[in-house]
Amino acid sequence: MKLTKLLSVLFTLFSVFTITAQEFKLGKVSVAELEQKVHPKDSSAAAAILYKKGFSRLEYDTNEGFVTITEVETRIKIYKKEGYDWANQAVWYYYSNSAKEKLSISDAVTYNLVDGKIEKTKLKSDGVFDEVLSKYRSQKKLTMPNVKEGSVIEFRYFIRSPFEMIRDWDFQTSIPVNYSEFSTFIPEYYVFSPRQKGYIFPKVVTVKNNKSIVFTSKERYTPTGMGAVKTEYTSEKVDYIESKTTYTAVDFPAMKDEAFVNNIDNYTSSIAHELAITKFPNSQMKEYSTDWNSVVKTIYNYDDFGPELNKTGYFEEDIKKLLTGLNTPEEKIWAILNHVKANVKWNGYTGYGCDSGVKKAYKEKTGNIADINLMLTAMLRYSGLTANPVLVSTRSNGIALFPNRTAFNYVIAAVETPNGHILLDASEKFSTPNILPLSVLNWSGRLIRKDGTSEEINLIPQKASNDIVFLTYNIDADGKVSGKTRRQSQDYNAMIARDNISNVKEEEYLDKLENRNNKIEISEYSKTNEKDILLPIIETYSFTGNNLCELIGGKIYVSPMLFFTNDKNPFKQEVREYPVDFSYPFVDKYNITIKIPDGFTVETLPAPAKVTMENNLGSFLYNIAANENTLQISVTHQINQAIVATESYDMLKEYYKGMIAKETEKIVLKRI
Repeated sequence: MKLTKLLSVLFTLFSVFTITAQEFKLGKVSVAELEQKVHPKDSSAAAAILYKKGFSRLEYDTNEGFVTITEVETRIKIYKKEGYDWANQAVWYYYSNSAKEKLSISDAVTYNLVDGKIEKTKLKSDGVFDEVLSKYRSQKKLTMPNVKEGSVIEFRYFIRSPFEMIRDWDFQTSIPVNYSEFSTFIPEYYVFSPRQKGYIFPKVVTVKNNKSIVFTSKERYTPTGMGAVKTEYTSEKVDYIESKTTYTAVDFPAMKDEAFVNNIDNYTSSIAHELAITKFPNSQMKEYSTDWNSVVKTIYNYDDFGPELNKTGYFEEDIKKLLTGLNTPEEKIWAILNHVKANVKWNGYTGYGCDSGVKKAYKEKTGNIADINLMLTAMLRYSGLTANPVLVSTRSNGIALFPNRTAFNYVIAAVETPNGHILLDASEKFSTPNILPLSVLNWSGRLIRKDGTSEEINLIPQKASNDIVFLTYNIDADGKVSGKTRRQSQDYNAMIARDNISNVKEEEYLDKLENRNNKIEISEYSKTNEKDILLPIIETYSFTGNNLCELIGGKIYVSPMLFFTNDKNPFKQEVREYPVDFSYPFVDKYNITIKIPDGFTVETLPAPAKVTMENNLGSFLYNIAANENTLQISVTHQINQAIVATESYDMLKEYYKGMIAKETEKIVLKRI
């Protein structure tokens, strides 16, 4: 090995040893950390985690048995104003009447460098407050004081949990992580399944230590012939082996979000632990989440899940009346779906377990996702249909990669038919059969039947959602454009359009539409099928625009698609690390008619084009024809797969590049 190469290797090894051997301690912020202006390996970083250390230990308590102790300490550097959000932290904890976790936050300090000296500002009690997240979860939020560019913040939290549970640990986030270390201490009586995900992985070291528990008991007795009561204490020592596993990450880069990513957290480096087996002395071994069937069987038997599906008395009379005269499965499904939508509103909470319970939710007309969709499932069963709940992990919750009970946070309903499953969600007012909220379209769910068996359900839409635009406009000699638009949206496009329209007043909606479309002026706006959600929604309006053409040297230059032109390629990265997620397949069609102003003729027209990707991934068609003073353009952009693998990224990137180049080509009109 050459000397220079040897020295380089030795320097690298020394650097890694220095970082990993460094002893991080709260309260030991250095002047060098405060003086640092930019991150040494990522100058664009708004903040960085200087270090984050934590552990989870299962330890024995004489009164409670084994409990889980989790302790985490973190130090964060703020480089830019954009990083101020990192001064706001939140830690969740379980909180219910039956079992509570105890969470405390301490040693929360902001450090600044003032006139060369370190200034400390401690977090006061009014900077910490509790927030309820759901029936079973709350969180403590803290806002660090006196945060500026250059500040360093640090804090510690401690959780004592009655649950035998190890929390997930992320080694990556949206900012660089200089050092991250997480340790687990697990007695031999527990078997946890560790699940790592991401593209880079921490170093893992496991050691086994001898441990012991001392059980103390007391016995009262009265000796013969004596009145005094004597108490004796006996102790018993039990030896066991504890496994300590430490995960260490050094200089992990920030996760860079990219266009059309489902959830960036799906690809971050992290570790999760799921309890698989308990095996205590003199007790039978108990299995938990060893496979999906055992997971769903456990969930189905929860009091707030399976038993709720068996309750029918609260709705029977209403459903009997509702089903009068309805014969086909499609009629029953649509009637029951609309009945639940109309009578029970979603309270904003997710979860596969009922909060209020289906009976109370029906009476009070509000409930969480489980209240609504388990009720929907029960009603569908009552009508004679084969209906079952489907456990889902929403996009924000991440993909359910491994068998575990916490993988899911949502439930929908499925009706089995000879032609496949019909998926339903009564929490979204604009959803229809097999058109689910976008947040639910997260790869696959898990259907659970009454007998405890389960089946994976594909949640990725296969049918394309159409968006058809008819655009007719005139151009005058000064380049002013006036015309009419008719836009017809179906399926997922229709659901999105209805959501956008319903969430704001019409005037506000049109203002946004005008500003988004090169500041056009809209008049004669109307919409059709706004409430009839089984039909496409149609929007029509007239428009005028002074910024839609360019006049250069007496010639008129116009992009024929006007404000519908795709002019930016969303795929800019040289290498794509994550799949491209379009949510659903789609077909965008544009039929455009342009009237040329009197005194002008066509000098240049874009040439027709056809681009087809391999494996039927998608296609782009562009046709144009001139007939006297009228131009006819037809454009179709079609993507046939909701999710595109990284192997096809280069092809997709080139496809978009070619499509955008064609759509942005100008028609040139010259004076006669």
